[in-house]
Amino acid sequence: MASPMDTTATLDRRTAGAWALAQPPAPRERIADDKALLRAAAELSRDLAAPRPWIYWADSLASVALGYAALAGAILLPQTGLAILSGIVAVFALYRAGSFIHEVSHMKHAAVPGYRLAWNLLVGVPLLIPSFLYEGVHTLHHAKTRYGTVDDPEYLPLALMKPWSVPMFVGAAALAPIAFLFRFAVLSPLSLAIPPLRRTIAARFSALAINPAFRRRDEKDEYRRYWVRLEIAAGLWAIALIALVATGIVPLKAFAIFLGVLAATMVLNQVRTLVAHLWENDGEAMTVTAQYLDSVNVPPPGLLPMLWAPVGLRYHALHHLLPGVPYHNLGEAHRRLCAAVEAGSPYHKASYKGLPGLLGRLVRSTFGQR
Repeated sequence: MASPMDTTATLDRRTAGAWALAQPPAPRERIADDKALLRAAAELSRDLAAPRPWIYWADSLASVALGYAALAGAILLPQTGLAILSGIVAVFALYRAGSFIHEVSHMKHAAVPGYRLAWNLLVGVPLLIPSFLYEGVHTLHHAKTRYGTVDDPEYLPLALMKPWSVPMFVGAAALAPIAFLFRFAVLSPLSLAIPPLRRTIAARFSALAINPAFRRRDEKDEYRRYWVRLEIAAGLWAIALIALVATGIVPLKAFAIFLGVLAATMVLNQVRTLVAHLWENDGEAMTVTAQYLDSVNVPPPGLLPMLWAPVGLRYHALHHLLPGVPYHNLGEAHRRLCAAVEAGSPYHKASYKGLPGLLGRLVRSTFGQR
């Protein structure tokens, strides 16, 4: 239980940001941890924690190859219909490739040698989402005392907010590619030369976070150097891309299609984020079981989640129980748990059929209809 001082500090910080827009929630009973579930999850997944490097490399490289080939088709194909179809393929393939940033943020890099560097060279820098934007940030979302609070970079009480919050949340993602271009082509060079600006950029504009109250703290020297190297690479790419367009070497149409595909991947990810959790917490710390129940699994037999929740994201609730299990083993962990736990176990209560029902639930909640 939080002390009175902790509670006051949380409420004071919440009123300064988006948390102030949340409607007062209905009183809810605190959910205690289901120790049997937590024990079963730990015991049944002990042999599933090791990543298989060949799966990471094969899946990532196939997604990258398909994504860039389809992007080239969207730009170069003369037939409008085929170009649009190629663009759609590019969106889903590059979205999958980009989703591996989640795995990069969790993995022990020695377990898959060279993967983080390769992912940044092939995906992170070209798509302007280098891994430093997520590493050291996403893991805070998994901290037991941070999840669902104002200190969680990836949480907003969307279900308790106003109805217009949902379309605004999605619409903002469409502008992300332009924001990233400005971030790396303009702010990065300036911040590296101006220390006060650097501190501001590092704290406020260096994290893939949805909580506007989040401020990133300084990183250790070793990771800071890696961060700066990635930022320089992304900055050089952003500046070169703008210069190539400005000089006419890259046609404006091709540049617009590139930005359009990136924007579509960002919007797709934002829609997926809308249904990754129920977003019903009011800012108080939660037990692990409560965090699990506030998160979402969309397991088989549905096939569409393979497209909109790739790389294990369809098992998002399970991932909160077992954050150390690599994406390719989450399906097996889910099958084992379903077979092992009782029918009345909380484990089954975090599974949902699909995207439409979850979106409908969230929208109804913003209108006060639970």
